[in-house]
Amino acid sequence: MNVSFAEDMRRIDGAVEESYGLPAVALMENAGRRTAEEAGQMIGGAPGKVFAVFAGGGNNGGDAFAAARHLINMGARVKMFFAGEEEHLSPAARAMYSALRAMGTEVRSLAGDRDWDRLRVSLRFADAVIDGILGTGVKGELRKTALRLIEEINAAGKPTIAIDIPSGVEADTGRIISVAVRADRTLALGLPKVGHFLGPGANAVGELLVDDIGIPHALLAGEGLRQSLITQDTAAKLLPPRARDVHKGTCGRILVLAGSLGMTGAAALAAEAALRVGAGLVTLAVPERIYPVLAAKLTEVMVVPLPDEGMGCFGGEDARQKALSLAAHADAVLIGPGIGRMPETGEFVRLFAAEVKAPLVMDADAIAAFSGHLDALRDLPQVPILTPHLGEFAALLGVETGEAEEDLLRMARDAARDHQAVFVVKGACTIVVYPDGDAFFTTCGNAGMATAGAGDVLAGAIVGLMRQMESGMTPIVGVWLHGYAGDRAYEKRGNGLIAGDILKRLPRARRELDAAAR
Repeated sequence: MNVSFAEDMRRIDGAVEESYGLPAVALMENAGRRTAEEAGQMIGGAPGKVFAVFAGGGNNGGDAFAAARHLINMGARVKMFFAGEEEHLSPAARAMYSALRAMGTEVRSLAGDRDWDRLRVSLRFADAVIDGILGTGVKGELRKTALRLIEEINAAGKPTIAIDIPSGVEADTGRIISVAVRADRTLALGLPKVGHFLGPGANAVGELLVDDIGIPHALLAGEGLRQSLITQDTAAKLLPPRARDVHKGTCGRILVLAGSLGMTGAAALAAEAALRVGAGLVTLAVPERIYPVLAAKLTEVMVVPLPDEGMGCFGGEDARQKALSLAAHADAVLIGPGIGRMPETGEFVRLFAAEVKAPLVMDADAIAAFSGHLDALRDLPQVPILTPHLGEFAALLGVETGEAEEDLLRMARDAARDHQAVFVVKGACTIVVYPDGDAFFTTCGNAGMATAGAGDVLAGAIVGLMRQMESGMTPIVGVWLHGYAGDRAYEKRGNGLIAGDILKRLPRARRELDAAAR
């Protein structure tokens, strides 16, 4: 499924009428009916229930008028509030407004204090709320009426469904400049929007539902859309079935450069994750001082010491040459988990990356090594895959974390293009962005995965898939496997899950993906 910007949906809506002859009122009718059905389902049925429905002056308000009419037909009682002006309604929205009025429904305005008093009373006795105040066109500060209305809805604390996007959320970025409706469910119309997944807006969406509302699928699947969701089907199509006559050498020889004094866990998690997603051979190269710890800890991973002059970190020409020698026999290399940020380590990373010929994944401290050296990324002999979390991504670009979060997709696209790298930006919704502008949003993952070591498991999963499939596509499949394993861990551990719980469930995730690919 594609993900759209607001302008994408405006273009698609226009094409529905121009190319298919379907009027806007037909889509609005479908949107209203589906909203009413989902609103009723949210609270166990509509008959006899009271719904407070809020409409703004745009087409989102027209959807709300249509939803109110359908709820009445379903046996519900509706308290309808309109924060707009009739003369400014589009023809389709005016038709829905007029039809509702013709049914004898009172449409209350919000002109004076008595109107607001009635609104608060209606909210107090409502069983549920429908938010159709603002749509995907909102940007910047809200007007006073919309701001006050959203605050009243949130204060009421009633089950709330938002039409298309919670009012106050910017559809293209997920920013919330003033305040936004806190929805329990959001019914995305046509396609999900970028703002459903990124930024603070993702916290306002609640459960995300998507309905095509009758838009021809050829338009929703259009090639002009450069964002899509990472689903099980997406990942299964990218991962080829494993032949019966494979052996460990054909399933991927992976080199992991990880760990430093006090950070051995990251190295172990990343190396074992590569095996758990099906890599045939994994070699973990570590500073000599921590070699005994990891050699004792890991059984299936081959652990190799690199000279470190007793420092317990990566650095120096001898270590780099030995690492390059190991990499010459590897199908892919991961560098970064737990390597630390000593100056000699940063230099080691940059020099190693400039010479290694195998596909390269860089995580954590390896990414930090390129802070202030961004131009060097573009000059690497391969297109590297970088797996930063939001803070690491912002630091790499030299901006504040809040600035990166405000327009994350655009910044990630610009960075991928300008520096010729694949970015896997980890967060509440991990995104994979390619230098050509294609972007993919995860559909798996949960708040429990905000735990130390989870990113090391992801980096290991991504590199472990190389040689098993097209290397450039491994971030998409790795993100899905990691998120799915995390969701299974959450079922057992909740917010107390640890990275090892995700690691243990990677084989199940891989098994289910293999079954889906058959």
